[in-house]
Amino acid sequence: MAAKRRQFGYIRKLPSGRFQASFIDPSGQRQTAPETFRTKPDASRWLSIVEADLSRGTWLDGKGGAVKLGDYARAVLRDSETVGVRWRETCERNMRLHLAPLLELPLRTVTPLRVREWYAAALRGDGGRTSISQTYRFLRMVMNVAVREGLIARNPCQVKGAGVTKSAERPVATPAQVTALVEAINPRYRTAVLIAAWCGLRRGEIAGLRTADVDLTAHTITVRKNRIEPLAAPGQAFDGDPKSEAGKRTVTIPPHVMPIVVLHLDQFAGKDRLFISRDGSPLRGNTLYQAFVRARKIAGLEEFTVHDMRHTGQTLAAQAGATMADLMRRLGHSTMVAAKRYLHAVEGRDAEIAKALSDLAAHGDIARLPKRVTMSP
Repeated sequence: MAAKRRQFGYIRKLPSGRFQASFIDPSGQRQTAPETFRTKPDASRWLSIVEADLSRGTWLDGKGGAVKLGDYARAVLRDSETVGVRWRETCERNMRLHLAPLLELPLRTVTPLRVREWYAAALRGDGGRTSISQTYRFLRMVMNVAVREGLIARNPCQVKGAGVTKSAERPVATPAQVTALVEAINPRYRTAVLIAAWCGLRRGEIAGLRTADVDLTAHTITVRKNRIEPLAAPGQAFDGDPKSEAGKRTVTIPPHVMPIVVLHLDQFAGKDRLFISRDGSPLRGNTLYQAFVRARKIAGLEEFTVHDMRHTGQTLAAQAGATMADLMRRLGHSTMVAAKRYLHAVEGRDAEIAKALSDLAAHGDIARLPKRVTMSP
């Protein structure tokens, strides 16, 4: 009686006397066992395990798992539509500085033990804890993609608490301190500081504003773009989308800020862009930063940064009675999950917050700011 032919896979005897097992994978490619077998039953058992994994949907492509971590991580960065330019640059830098011990390893050999040993060694080294935490989060993201694509069975990044950094508490300016900074800064950039502090815009969002984004009738400003300046190519800045869909938003300008905005449109705005440098080019982030550094020194408030103005805006809005949902909407500060959770603020509530902010500003003597700037010839 003839031997029963295998229903799955193929086994052949090699000249060495050992047996080789192979099968056709779901993509139509022939896959060969990573090792040969001493007996035919051993090869058959391996094929039976593979067949069961395929039926359960748990089979992993051995060839994909052989890809080097470095090559795969670079491909993930290159192909991701959710990774911004600055974060991509940060990840590429951290790969060079911190992840080198793992980059040449095949994906399937990056085990939890190796990740834990790498992370502990990195913390003992010269790198800053923040950049090492960033590197760990990036590695975890890459491995999550590898799991989704069936290249590894589970994510090896299992170090408890790794990747979590506790940021230092940011200082919050009082309304009077905001006024002092606005008075001290070059008049060309006063409105930028006010929009950061009282409307909660990011520096890139401010630089990306167009004159058409200001509605003088509705007293609103609309964030549509974010000015991005690649660190590797500072001369190639461009307008990109905000960090998330929640970042595209319309914010009511507090009444006490409106006169300064009108003044800015009249004297300092470009034909198309709300903020420009002296040479008429789009406002560069470093230009605003340097102007702010000079102003805070004059005002004796050197503990503050431009981003602290945005943080101040969030805190002052909360003091004015804004709910969490109001803050998420006003500041565009959310992940996709947070956007779904918080974007249910009642329409019209933003205008109430803006009015309350102006009431709060009354204690900051903002009324003494000039209603017109006399330009020197």
